[in-house]
Amino acid sequence: MSFSEVDVQNALKNLIDPNTKKDFVSGKSVKNVKVNGSDVTLDILLGYPAQSVWGEIKAQVETHLQSALSGAGKIEANVSSKVVSHAVQRGVKLVDGVKNIIAVASGKGGVGKSTTAVNLALALAAEGARVGMLDADIYGPSQPTMLGLSGNPDSEDGKTMKPLVNHGLQVMSIGFLIDADTPMIWRGPMVTQALDQLLHQTSWDNLDYLVIDLPPGTGDIQLTLAQKVPVTGAVIVTTPQDIALMDARKGLKMFEKVDVKIIGIVENMSTHICSNCGHEEHIFGAGGGEKMCADYNTEFLGSLPLDIRIREQADSGEPTVVSDPDGNISKVYKQIARRVAVKIADMAQDHSAAFPKIVVQNT
Repeated sequence: MSFSEVDVQNALKNLIDPNTKKDFVSGKSVKNVKVNGSDVTLDILLGYPAQSVWGEIKAQVETHLQSALSGAGKIEANVSSKVVSHAVQRGVKLVDGVKNIIAVASGKGGVGKSTTAVNLALALAAEGARVGMLDADIYGPSQPTMLGLSGNPDSEDGKTMKPLVNHGLQVMSIGFLIDADTPMIWRGPMVTQALDQLLHQTSWDNLDYLVIDLPPGTGDIQLTLAQKVPVTGAVIVTTPQDIALMDARKGLKMFEKVDVKIIGIVENMSTHICSNCGHEEHIFGAGGGEKMCADYNTEFLGSLPLDIRIREQADSGEPTVVSDPDGNISKVYKQIARRVAVKIADMAQDHSAAFPKIVVQNT
């Protein structure tokens, strides 16, 4: 019995991508379907990085088509990922060399925002994406320590700086430009100008995602950043106790006011795991992050334990996702990263690169 490309497309309308929860056809992932006699070849192009599950998706598609198409011969599905630029706040231009910017923010300090940001960035890189990290916490830059980086960035043209690289991440921080013991006694305008320079004068090399570790709070600096930096979406980090949640809610509302999309909320230190006996308990309370998500109709991306290893690994310059890539905590970071990438892939695309630039000349 013969079948056509349309039959292949129709068969894939019944197959759900486990990551996006949409079928592959409506998700626009099915490309280049070719039917040769009873043999079928096709490409599955995912809009999010997912190197670790390419094999599973390939097997899923091939098995489904084998059973859905009667008389099918050899079926070959080639799975890959391509990340594109997505829309940002109106009137804010994209940064050269960067497709998408993910802001990681918190209403208050001490909730593990920087640790979450670096492990999110490393998890996206582990899935095959090109990822950068901008440490925007001018008063307390911690990414150089967490990523085991030191020294000054090189500049080939005297105008732009090359990011430092470790663990597959392109990294820029004020910490590379000042002495580690020097306090940043700067007023708001100087800080925002410094961040603008770090963002625009770094020669980012073809990044799918730039993760920005924002300073905690909702003051002048955060507001200026949220209005000037082209943010694709924001991830809010909180801990379960009421005080942290109160401030996290303010952070969320700030982004909403300046038209930045909220990707979701990560609850950090949600349970404490005893390093002696392994007993787990909710020392900061339970369910706060999920309740906040319900109140604001946003997604609960995942929860992470208060575990001494996360702190030790980050302090040693080898964060959890690279020091224990197959451990349970890394799996949670990777699930959060995949969910962030899938949600970004669902957002409206940015087509500004496709418009011709108009140049006025005297002739």
